[in-house]
Amino acid sequence: MEKEKWMRLALKLAKKGEGKVSPNPMVGAVIAKDGKIIAQGYHHYFGGPHAEIDALWKAKDKAKGGTLYVTLEPCSHYGKTPPCTKEIIKRGIKKVIIATLDPNPINSGKGVQELRRGKIETEIGICEEEAKKVNEAFLKFMKKRIPFVTVKVASSLDGKIATSSGESKWITSEKSRKFSHRLRDKMDAILVGINTVIRDDPSLLAPSKNNFVRIILDSKLRIPLEAQVLKNQDRGDTFIFTTSRADERKLKELKSRGIKIAVVKENENRVDIEEAVRELGKLEIMNLLVEGGGEVIGSFFEKKLVDKIYLFLAPRIIGGKKSITWVEGKGVKFLKETSYIKIDSLKKIENDLLLEGYVKENSSFSE
Repeated sequence: MEKEKWMRLALKLAKKGEGKVSPNPMVGAVIAKDGKIIAQGYHHYFGGPHAEIDALWKAKDKAKGGTLYVTLEPCSHYGKTPPCTKEIIKRGIKKVIIATLDPNPINSGKGVQELRRGKIETEIGICEEEAKKVNEAFLKFMKKRIPFVTVKVASSLDGKIATSSGESKWITSEKSRKFSHRLRDKMDAILVGINTVIRDDPSLLAPSKNNFVRIILDSKLRIPLEAQVLKNQDRGDTFIFTTSRADERKLKELKSRGIKIAVVKENENRVDIEEAVRELGKLEIMNLLVEGGGEVIGSFFEKKLVDKIYLFLAPRIIGGKKSITWVEGKGVKFLKETSYIKIDSLKKIENDLLLEGYVKENSSFSE
């Protein structure tokens, strides 16, 4: 059907804003008339023109009498930009077809009402599930005000992320590592525990974005002052969550360098994960990538905070009781307590396998 055809094009356009528009949603728009495309647009960057406006500007006078296909309900309120609904009405659009309503309570349903008051025919629900998946992080953030959490792991077939001596470079292929690094460009922030920083000394930078946040969980503030993650602040801020057990002299030194530090409560002698996640929500971090290690990932699963996983499996067997697995911590006593992964895709990257999946029943936060 023509409606699905144009809406799927709009969804494809929306994805061009991935990693660039957060904490706004990704939105695409297509204007069609008499079976032909008049103009298309998408939300390019945070604070920039919305997708509908981008398409309307390109269409100019040709927009009159056309049908606007948009992946998310047009806004009817003033934010960083004026309401899209007013411009849609002004340009003489005849019909607006919307994939899904805006979950933002400021606008939800109000955009449609505004259009209908302007004598514009509206239709909702074309490719709705696809549209919701495109903006899965935005939907969660609007509902719970905490980040959408993605866990990324590079593991051997027997679930190890390092040998018994601590060696972890490199378990997976170079092509897999490049793919996993590109994931960072789609995220707002990356999080690891202090043991990963001490063992691997990673820089945790994104390949091509400079507004990336690097987050460290470090209850005693053991981070070495020469650590790579404390450098290149022009390419990515470093944010450390610590506790009252932090070294005071190091705390002052790090703050003098511009490193952002939050002292939060403890949970079993560690940084309280739930409080840290809430604080990240207040900072409008919508997409959070958790890269480890095993204790940190285990804590996120124990608190039912994981939404999605990218698991890279290398064709290796490491073995050994002392070798680190990618989910550690307390674990569960009964199988009925396990996190269930709904596998979305499984593909081969060189000799590695990449499993992408979603965690079902995955949040302990109240609805």
